[in-house]
Amino acid sequence: MNKKRCDIGLIGLAVMGQNLVLNVERNGYSVGVYNRTTARTEEFMEERAQGRAIRAATTIEELVDLLQRPRSVMLLVKAGWPVDAVIEELILHLEPGDLIIDGGNSFFKDTERRSEMLEDEGILYIGTGVSGGEYGALHGPSIMPGGPREAYDRVAPIFEDIAARADGEPCVAYMGPRGAGHYVKMVHNGIEYGDMELISESYFIMKHLLGMTNEEMSDVFAAWDEGKLDSYLIEITRDILSFQDGDGEYPIDYILDAAGQKGTGKWTAISSLEMGIPLTLIGEAVQARFLSALVEERKAASRALEGPEPRFEGDRGTFLEDLHDALYASKIISYTQGFMLLRAASEEYDYNLQLKDIAKVWRAGCIIRSVFLGNIMEAFEASPDLANLLLDDYFREEVAAAQPAWRRVVSEAVRAGLPVPAMASALTFYDGYRRERVSANMIQAQRDYFGAHTYERVDKPRGEHFHTDWIGSGGDVTSGSYTA
Repeated sequence: MNKKRCDIGLIGLAVMGQNLVLNVERNGYSVGVYNRTTARTEEFMEERAQGRAIRAATTIEELVDLLQRPRSVMLLVKAGWPVDAVIEELILHLEPGDLIIDGGNSFFKDTERRSEMLEDEGILYIGTGVSGGEYGALHGPSIMPGGPREAYDRVAPIFEDIAARADGEPCVAYMGPRGAGHYVKMVHNGIEYGDMELISESYFIMKHLLGMTNEEMSDVFAAWDEGKLDSYLIEITRDILSFQDGDGEYPIDYILDAAGQKGTGKWTAISSLEMGIPLTLIGEAVQARFLSALVEERKAASRALEGPEPRFEGDRGTFLEDLHDALYASKIISYTQGFMLLRAASEEYDYNLQLKDIAKVWRAGCIIRSVFLGNIMEAFEASPDLANLLLDDYFREEVAAAQPAWRRVVSEAVRAGLPVPAMASALTFYDGYRRERVSANMIQAQRDYFGAHTYERVDKPRGEHFHTDWIGSGGDVTSGSYTA
């Protein structure tokens, strides 16, 4: 084998790491690899990597020695302290100007901290979101890199070659400085939580209200995947529902209804709370997973608590059309809220995020790829300062057309006692956003009554604050600060 130094190194040979290595090598680059467990490295080299331009190292020092200068090393290890541990050992063998790429699901604030620390060492650092699962890693993922622009430019040719393609364009773009890439990936995963919850609610309605079989539901999702709901998650839902094991059983019927998570959805919800952005749908999707985990409590409650028995008496075909529209409108809200958070974070952290580029790189390769991401890209291309996707002509008209069906589905689910937290919260958000006046004036009156927190008036300029002596003995003394 040619012993010239490798173009790039990769640490972490779980399935994602292995598949990404094979993708990079297939596109004409030589790769050095290292895994903490040597047996896994040996197995990879003997099987999947055999005969390829891939060289293995048994230590991090040996891996660094395999790479051409300035060196580029990508990490695909578990988020959290394992990333810090690998970086700590890796920088002992790197030189100023070398580059570390964190391709895992690291928390963006950890990426901010690591970027600052490595800058002091003269080491370049790119926090890179990679989406697409095992298949995407091998055949073309969506890639969201953030860090110094000059660092991205160095590896851009590799990223562009290995990324998925949408309309012939690579699904990768520079996101911004420091933790921008991992922030975008975090929000991507939050939207993913919302999408998955919405689809699971639609499945639940079909199964428990309409009494449909797995094959019937699979056929519905297959039809939906041919139209406005065309997306990766709809596609795999179709396949899951039709899959039978060797005994002719459907695994979906035996899977415990307790959803796991790795924290990215929760991070997204927390970030929205910190910045005051109403990410209601994604928040409900996270809470629904928490509720699902209470398996034993729910079993006991099902025997103790009363509620209606699902009963459907209408036309099933007509209702399925309504369900399609309700899911579609709710998905629009999920993406709307995600992009609201991205806009806020761009200002808060000085990321200068280009929302059209984010929609562009999500169009293929990633878990949340959906046909209407092209419409989102076009919306931000036409109006870069668009405050909310619902104000774009296309999405405003789409939601308006779906609205009657959306209300019928949520109402029917509530009457039947079926939980649809994400779909209902999406509708509630829409109704709150479209109202010129909401109920918060009562909240402000209550706050002023018990705490003299003051309030603003509709007939006075914003920023002027007033207090009412509600009980006749409070005088004019008010709270020292005003918090909305």
